[in-house]
Amino acid sequence: MAVIDIARAMAQVEQNGFLDIDIDPTLDLFQAIEKLKKEKNAVILAHYYQDPDIQEIADYIGDSLGLAQAAKTTDADIILFAGVHFMAETAKILNPGKKVILPDLKAGCSLSDSAPPPVFAKWKEQYPDHIVVTYINCSAGMKALSDIICTSSNAKAIIDSLPADQKIIFAPDKNLGAYLNKITGRNMVLWNGACMVHEIFSLEKITKLKLRHPEAKFIAHPECEEAVLRIADFIGSTTQLLRFTQTDAAEAFIIGTETGILHEMQKASPHKTFIPAPPNNSCACNECPHMKLNTLEKVYLCLQHEVPTLEMDEELRLAALKPIERMMEISQAAGLIGK
Repeated sequence: MAVIDIARAMAQVEQNGFLDIDIDPTLDLFQAIEKLKKEKNAVILAHYYQDPDIQEIADYIGDSLGLAQAAKTTDADIILFAGVHFMAETAKILNPGKKVILPDLKAGCSLSDSAPPPVFAKWKEQYPDHIVVTYINCSAGMKALSDIICTSSNAKAIIDSLPADQKIIFAPDKNLGAYLNKITGRNMVLWNGACMVHEIFSLEKITKLKLRHPEAKFIAHPECEEAVLRIADFIGSTTQLLRFTQTDAAEAFIIGTETGILHEMQKASPHKTFIPAPPNNSCACNECPHMKLNTLEKVYLCLQHEVPTLEMDEELRLAALKPIERMMEISQAAGLIGK
């Protein structure tokens, strides 16, 4: 393994968010990454929204709940998280004794960024008798201000587990919160945050696409706006959408979430047709620019040199851990762990 100047490497990470080192163009990155994983006892966790190449070298592919579970149970010494920053933070919160690395330190999240912890802390003072249920797509600072964390997979079970008269703040995703209010009959106070990917879907274009493909079912993530969800044949988390395409009799689907999931859908059901829902812009598909900051080359360099590394203050970690553990307890009771 080539020796690099640590000071230079740290400067690169601080400036760019990742290591910028030339790689031998003849190197088989898939083979090299597999070799490094074995040598370092490392595990690669990847979100469904990552590029197909990264999904192919991952040891576990999943959505937020599945990745949280995998992070908690791994016996690897190193966790390489191919996702966005808050996901790597969650892995560190659950695994303080393990080294957590991520290919690009600047792979953020528009939804997470929409809820700055100091601003949220001041805002929630208006609701002293409310508990805070926070979507996992948020920073460690936001988690530390929360009573319970949830994911799109277990959010309904989390809300349903609380007394009917319990007042709730839901953050940061207003669209997911509105959907939960609708299906649970609650009247949660919603923080005004949203995901740039799921907000940009065009109702008009999806409606026209459904007319052109009457045989296709439209399935959508609950982070989408209410008008888009209203015309969906099925609404669910990324994993739930994947399962639906495997078990439903339909042969074609219009997919209302980030296009990275189409790779796993096509692998699982090669005989079916998957059409990305169009956004309200000139692009043909909808991709998360933050997720796509990660590349196979960055994964290789990150694993080879073990930087960038996710570090966290212990007081913050412990505060953020409590609502995650509460989520795990409720999910366990609801039979959602392992699903």
